[in-house]
Amino acid sequence: MMLTSYSIIMIMLLSTIIMMLATLLSKKQIEDREKSSPFECGFDPKSSARLPFSLRFFLIAVIFLIFDVEITLLLPMTIILYTSSILMWTIISTMFLLILLAGLYHEWNQGSLEWAS
Repeated sequence: MMLTSYSIIMIMLLSTIIMMLATLLSKKQIEDREKSSPFECGFDPKSSARLPFSLRFFLIAVIFLIFDVEITLLLPMTIILYTSSILMWTIISTMFLLILLAGLYHEWNQGSLEWAS
């Protein structure tokens, strides 16, 4: 019993010393204005906040978010396969994928996916 309490105290003391050493060694020694300023999408945070913003960049970001959400809806389809009928699962999965592909085709046809135009 005494050995375990002694070892627990030693482990706690050793852990505390290691954490304090890591904190002291990880401090920045030289403060740099550029490195300490926040980075916000390539804009200088010290200038005006009303700079023109690229709508192409915003459109690509929104399309990425939409298709990212669609992937989270596609992943559980494999788990649902085991608990539902094959026919209903196939119909729903096919309709979902067709709607997704139609949206992708529409974005491609409109030229929204071309960055350099």
